Amino acid sequence: MADEISVLIVDDSALMRNLIGKMIENTPGLQIGEKAMNGLFALQKIPRVNPDVIVLDLEMPEMNGIEFLRERKKQGIDIPVIILSSIAEKGAAITMEALSLGASDFIQKPSGSVSEDIHTVRDHLTSLLIAYGGQYRRTKGKKVLTPEEYAAKQPAPETGKKPVFPPTFGLFGVPTSAEPAPPPAQIRRPADTEIIAIGISTGGPDALRVVFANFDTDLKQPVLVVQHMPAGFTLEFARSLDRICPLSVKEGEEGDLIKPGCAYIAPGNKHIEVEKKAGASILHLSDAPPVNGHRPSADVLFASVAMAYTNHVLGVIMTGMGRDGAQQLGTIYKEGGITLGQDEKTAVVYGMPRVAYELGHVMEQVSLEKMGRRICDLAKTRR
Repeated sequence: MADEISVLIVDDSALMRNLIGKMIENTPGLQIGEKAMNGLFALQKIPRVNPDVIVLDLEMPEMNGIEFLRERKKQGIDIPVIILSSIAEKGAAITMEALSLGASDFIQKPSGSVSEDIHTVRDHLTSLLIAYGGQYRRTKGKKVLTPEEYAAKQPAPETGKKPVFPPTFGLFGVPTSAEPAPPPAQIRRPADTEIIAIGISTGGPDALRVVFANFDTDLKQPVLVVQHMPAGFTLEFARSLDRICPLSVKEGEEGDLIKPGCAYIAPGNKHIEVEKKAGASILHLSDAPPVNGHRPSADVLFASVAMAYTNHVLGVIMTGMGRDGAQQLGTIYKEGGITLGQDEKTAVVYGMPRVAYELGHVMEQVSLEKMGRRICDLAKTRR
């Protein structure tokens, strides 16, 4: 059995199917399972092809992407789906509906339904395919290529040059350090939790649905979230979470009073910070340069709440590529706050929480299914 991640491409444009197919063929570790021109054909091909991940357009004849996702859910198909659609530009609500129906993530086509410049999102798309397809293979007991096997499949590099790995690949098949670094010294002991801060990226939309749905109705502490997501989508994302969460969830706005029992999602392309005053805490948005390649950045949020609330913070770092949030989670730890990290088994990409764990900044690793409950228990503990 081939160890490559098998991709089913679903798009009504033959040109797009070919362009996406070439990206996949040129990415070691990925292979084309099959192509389909609409959702109906995709459903017919899934039992035979048994792909590890699906790339799905939303606007298609006969059976569009939303209809496909509804039928996929009805049939109990659990293969992860990445939305790649032009409609994402004008229809954030439709994209959020796709996520609520079980799609794992989304990417905007750069220019319209037939995007000849689709190559501009190649790295992002192939990274997501490797992330979600790799996780799916592991849950099904299938093998995922190790970095060494991946390197062997690379074209012969020029003399003296190392093979180029996609951003996510080194995260798979690589165990974390047996022991994390020694944790930083704490300035003070943990006190009662007054605010909860969460940093999350790839795999976040699904993960946050699980966590927010498991929050207690009487959770009093406000929750601030940095989810890496493009501008224009976080408003609808917050609304989608509000429908399933006992707390009131909204997209953060400049000058918002941070209220008990409310959750605030950082807007796309804006950092989110906190100013604590005698009578109230205020949320601020910032256009400062990206940190770790991101705006919003989890490191910016974590640094801000650590400064404002010192040892009254509960900081949580979850699934995501890279290292955003890992460093400043340590500041929360040093100030005497409580820190949690999502565990490797349940993270779509064990990148951000892995780096934080290896730096010694995570007090406790928690599975996705237990994260909401653990946050509530710690938030309610008197210290």
